[in-house]
Order: sequence, then structure tokens, then C-alpha cells
Amino acid sequence: MDAGEDPQVTALTRRVRQRVDEVLTEFLGARLDATEEAAVRFAFATVRDFVLRGGKRIRPTLCYWGWRGAEAADSPEIIRAAAALEVFHAFCLIHDDIMDDSDLRRGRPTVHRALACEHARSGWRGESRHFGISTAILLGDMCMAWADELLYGSGLGPERLTAARHCYHCMRTEVFHGQYLDLLEEARGPSSVERSMTVVRYKTAKYTVERPLLIGGLLAGGSSALLRAYSAFGLALGEAYQLRDDLLGAFGDPAVTGKPDLDDFRHGKPTALVAHALRHGRPTQRRVIEALYGDPTLDGPGARRLREALHDTGAPRAVEAMIGERRERALTVLAAAPVGPPARQALTDLVAAAVDRAA
Repeated sequence: MDAGEDPQVTALTRRVRQRVDEVLTEFLGARLDATEEAAVRFAFATVRDFVLRGGKRIRPTLCYWGWRGAEAADSPEIIRAAAALEVFHAFCLIHDDIMDDSDLRRGRPTVHRALACEHARSGWRGESRHFGISTAILLGDMCMAWADELLYGSGLGPERLTAARHCYHCMRTEVFHGQYLDLLEEARGPSSVERSMTVVRYKTAKYTVERPLLIGGLLAGGSSALLRAYSAFGLALGEAYQLRDDLLGAFGDPAVTGKPDLDDFRHGKPTALVAHALRHGRPTQRRVIEALYGDPTLDGPGARRLREALHDTGAPRAVEAMIGERRERALTVLAAAPVGPPARQALTDLVAAAVDRAA
């Protein structure tokens, strides 16, 4: 535990995650039990297992502390509302893995891969990959619908749900916005740091940190000053979170991250890391990066050459500096924000958890 952490707040945050898992287990189990068709039950069970088998629960945790930071009391209803964001996150991950053609998520096969394997094992007609992708698209869409069901059936009063509805819908639109920009930058080729950060803002920072905090604050009737602070804090921390994710995607250990270490390289993800390397690297380094980054056939030795080139440009150090600057900005905003205890301590702890991580 860090020296600045409060053991009681740390335990409360841990308990929030446990309570979210309990809600998810009950909610998804009920959807599974209500389905009599065996084939549909299998598909629903695939989603249930995917949601429950891991994840940091950062979005529901932030939603909860956004609520508590507005001086609202703990309640089962806010846990259910917060859990809806994890179901929405499952929708995002399932579709993201399809678009990235990823094999692993959280150390196990992605949903579309698991469904393709089931098709092959069962000896069904048609092409297994097509079946897996098509079914996963449907299940991702189902998760988006279930997220709405869980949020609006949370038990919170209609006036509170109405206050948060616009923010919730903005979050959903921003995810599509960010995902499209991500695909567009991949198609265009090497990006700039500025364009990469626009993708980061819409694809991750808003829906991972800013919007969950704002939804919690709006559900609690938080002041405009508090909501402005949540937005500034959330964007800074969300950008730092994704920049750390980019470094882990390039240099992290797959055994720890639970994700393949070649995916970002093969797809040519428009990261600030690579954009900085191309802007500041020597001609020989740039040639290596341009030749290998985005190569769908990239292998282990090629990835090692690419990592060496990225490292030698100084790009990892530059990204670490960007992370540090955003971390300090988030903490500065939080220090001045009208956030009630113990939410202030919990959010301070979450800054460290989001930025100083290996997975």
C-alpha cells in the first residue's frame, strides 16, 4: 500500500468492486436463466463468463466515487447504476477485439475466437470465423442493450436518471467517434502526436474516466463546480491511462497484460509513442519503424527490431513525461475540487492505480 493511502478507503474501493461483481453475476445469471433455448444459453453464457472473468472495474468504481464525491450516501442503487458501465464496457471490448482481429483478452480467447472454436468443435456448416464474428457482433449489441436495462432499472429515481441521461448518451456517441478515428488513423498511416491524442481523448479518456465520474456526479445532483472539476480531472487521468496502455502494448509482458504483444504493431495503432518516434527519430530509425509498423505479418524478431528502434528514438521517455504531466494535472485539479471525503482520497488512489500499472 502507498504511504498516502487510507486503509479504510482502500478497503471500501475493493468492496465496491466486489459489490459490482455481485450485481453483474445476478443480472447476467438472470438473463441466462430466462433463456430456454440451449444454443442461446451457450451464447449468453459466453458473454457472462467474459464479463465476470476479469477486468479492473475502473468505470463503475469511478462512477461510484463520482456519486460519493457529491456527498451522496452509499446505496445499492448506485452500485447497480455503476455496474451498467461495465456491461457497456463489455460491448466496447467485444467489438474492439473484432475490429483488431485479436486472439486474446484478459489472458483467454476473445469472444469471437471462442465462438469460432465452438463452431469448429461442433462440426457445424459454414465458415467458423464468420460465425464467430457475426455472433460476437450480436452479443456485443446485446451488452449495450443490457447496459441500458441495468442503468434504468437500477432503482434510482426518474429525476436522477434524467439528469444523467444526456451524459450517458454522449459517452456512447463518443466511443463510436473515437473508434472510427482509430480506424481512420490506421488506414491513413503514421499519425501525428496531436491526432493520436484526439483518438485517445475520444476512444478512452472520456468513456473510461470523465464520463463515469460525471454520470455518478449527475446521478447524485452534484454542483456545476464539481462537474467541471470531474471533467478536467477525468480527461487528464484518462489520457494518462491510455498513454500507459500504449506503452504496455508496445513493451509490456503478455503474461501480465493478458493481451498479445504484437497486435498494436501489426495494426499500426495511431499511438503518441510511434508518432513521437517518427517525428524525432533519425532517418535510419524512421525507416525501420515505417517498414515494420503496421506490417500484418510482423514476427517476433521483427518486433524486437521495432522495439529497439522505438526505444532508441527516446519516444518511451517522452510518453512517460506526457503521463507524468497529466498525472500532476489531474492531482492539481482534484486538490482544488469541491469533492467530499472519502471520495477525494479514493480518487487520489485511483490516479496511482491507473497510471502506475503493469497490466
